[in-house]
Amino acid sequence: MSEELLGNCLVAQSGGPTSVINSSLAGVVSEALNHECIEEIYGGLNGVQGILQEQLIDLASESQQNIRGLRYTPGAALGTCRYKLRSEADFDRVLEVFEAHNIRYFFYAGGNDSQDTADKISKLAQKKGYALRVIGVPKTIDNDLVTTDHTPGYGSVIKYISTSIREIACDNGGMGQHDLVQVVEVMGRSAGWIAAGAALAKYKDNPNSAPHLIYLPEVPFSEEKYIQDVTKVLQKEKFCLVVVGEGLVDADGNYVSTDSQSADAFGHSQLGGAGEYLRRLAEENLSVKARSIKLGMAQRAAVHCASKADSDEAYMAGQAAVRAAVAGETDKMVILVRSDNDGYVCETGLAPLSEIANGVKLLPESWINEDGVSMNYNFIKYALPLIQGEVEVPFDNGMPQYIDLKKIKVDRKLAAYTLNT
Repeated sequence: MSEELLGNCLVAQSGGPTSVINSSLAGVVSEALNHECIEEIYGGLNGVQGILQEQLIDLASESQQNIRGLRYTPGAALGTCRYKLRSEADFDRVLEVFEAHNIRYFFYAGGNDSQDTADKISKLAQKKGYALRVIGVPKTIDNDLVTTDHTPGYGSVIKYISTSIREIACDNGGMGQHDLVQVVEVMGRSAGWIAAGAALAKYKDNPNSAPHLIYLPEVPFSEEKYIQDVTKVLQKEKFCLVVVGEGLVDADGNYVSTDSQSADAFGHSQLGGAGEYLRRLAEENLSVKARSIKLGMAQRAAVHCASKADSDEAYMAGQAAVRAAVAGETDKMVILVRSDNDGYVCETGLAPLSEIANGVKLLPESWINEDGVSMNYNFIKYALPLIQGEVEVPFDNGMPQYIDLKKIKVDRKLAAYTLNT
């Protein structure tokens, strides 16, 4: 056991929200209340951007009902950002805020770039001799964080997508006459985990059920093969339902659809349009009706179709982060570890932030069938446990009831700070 560190804790959220990121927040707050060495529990509004601007709230003052309600509330309750700490002044300001509020424990929920940010903040604190324990909380629907078996958010997004695919297939089945192509575009910049998850929509007793074709970023796209694939499906089925990841690339590694003029703060191209691209190819090359749907943000906010297993694991990750920090760990991210010996069991572990930051975990090639457009048993075995169970969302007058934090502001102690642009 490491020497006890007395002070306050700060938790913040970063990157794209998921339907269970607030479950991790609830886990952090609930566990922090159990440790006397943690005096105050603060939340940073809008990730590091809010920390720079000293926008902190008192989470300990929130009602237990609100904290419990986070477990069925989508979005990022603290607000999020895609702000990149660039300058020395930015990093110095973060530590200045931490010192002003005696922050000794920092928990950052986010993906690849967020864990890189947490790692740099921790290393700067060590360089400056400031006692700080930093633990990352995994979060991304993309499921592409290295070292962890899977990430909170992934199980829920593929549960929603697979459910939507079954519903769309019912619609298409009543409309198609071997002349309908339906393309569904899903998220996934560099890896095809989300698109692959649509394979769970297939009925066990009907291997020819939708989705008929899945196009992944890991498999170079060929227009000629695509037309052949669609034609073959329509010869047998009344409709062809296609799922495509937004990060689809051609044989040269170029995105088939991107806005080259637009990028986020971390330099990532803004994607979108792969579904429309495939729709247009089908319509121009075949005498068919072609439609495209882009699920967009709905897929990461659909807590009404969230996985209970996913929500429980997200909460567990938040709890584990606090326990690790109190025990003396730092510069680590909580990871999820799978055991399949006696059925699926998920436990937590830790991995160095430096191993996770900016890495990308690709879908194993051995999980993709030789046709390049379907998934084999290995993937189904991996993904199926992650979508089990349903999150109970309270309804009132026919509508889901989500919670809003009171967000009682913590008094500022420093001068205003101008963000870099």
